[in-house]
Amino acid sequence: MLKSLAARIGQAFGLILAVIVLNFSLIHIAPGDAASAIAGAQSASDPDLIEELRETYGLDDPFLVQLWNYITRVLQGDLGNSIWFGEPVVDLMLERIWPTVLLATTALAFALILGVAVGTLAARRPDSIWSHAVTIFSLVGFSMPAFWTGLLLLILVGVNFEFFPVSGMHAVDFDGNRWESMLDALRHLILPGLTLGIIYLAQYSRLARASMLEVLESDYVRTARAKGLSERSVVFKHGLRNGIIPIVTVLGLQFGAVFSGAILVESVFSWPGLGRLAFDAVTRRDTPVLLGVLLLASVSVIVANLLTDVLYRVIDPRIRISGKTNG
Repeated sequence: MLKSLAARIGQAFGLILAVIVLNFSLIHIAPGDAASAIAGAQSASDPDLIEELRETYGLDDPFLVQLWNYITRVLQGDLGNSIWFGEPVVDLMLERIWPTVLLATTALAFALILGVAVGTLAARRPDSIWSHAVTIFSLVGFSMPAFWTGLLLLILVGVNFEFFPVSGMHAVDFDGNRWESMLDALRHLILPGLTLGIIYLAQYSRLARASMLEVLESDYVRTARAKGLSERSVVFKHGLRNGIIPIVTVLGLQFGAVFSGAILVESVFSWPGLGRLAFDAVTRRDTPVLLGVLLLASVSVIVANLLTDVLYRVIDPRIRISGKTNG
């Protein structure tokens, strides 16, 4: 198991290096650059000024030179400075990472807990109205774009009824202690968290229903029922342990999707997270910031996949046995 984990970590480092090269190459070949964006923001079209800006930020160097300089800086933990803000990229990301983590974990926890519960209950009576309603909801919820769901909730719940705040993480005139600050942030979190969570709730409820339908028809579940165990013990103790494995797989692979969804949701609700920072970096051609955010998102996905493999071995003993045999 340790050898397998060490091999996966080595592969992860190689993959991260490939991601660095790919991200830098794609942004480099995109039309325009930061110098043109800065000159345009200042309403200056002087070619000499643009050339001077390109020289200042090293944009006039050959591509391979720029790539090599960037890789060496990243390996040293230096993501460079923001061209637009003039601050270290690491500092900007540290300021924005916790709002995004809060938004993403809230949405995923809401979707995972409720989705597994709803899907499991639907699987117990597959021909019931409840089970068919879960199927319809999963199709509708998965087909709705995040920005459309956000705008719909913003108009219906936030504007028309004024139940929850619709913008930012805190009220503009907020002035309170730490406890009051947490409560205010939670109130602002409800709409963006619900918007991002609905998509994954639809997926997890549908996946849990399909997985539990298969598990509840297996031989060991029939044996457990034949032994006289309660239906609750059969479903939640024996069935759910194996039925949740496909959901763990999807959960580990969806970190990148959660981040891309967070960009749209944070833009709709002006949530001050990494998604909003990435959106601003794209519009301003702030290449160092955009590369830093993309790198963090890629590393998060890779780490999530590693943790998913470890979690497999905790959930299903057969995977641990297989790992020992293969090792």
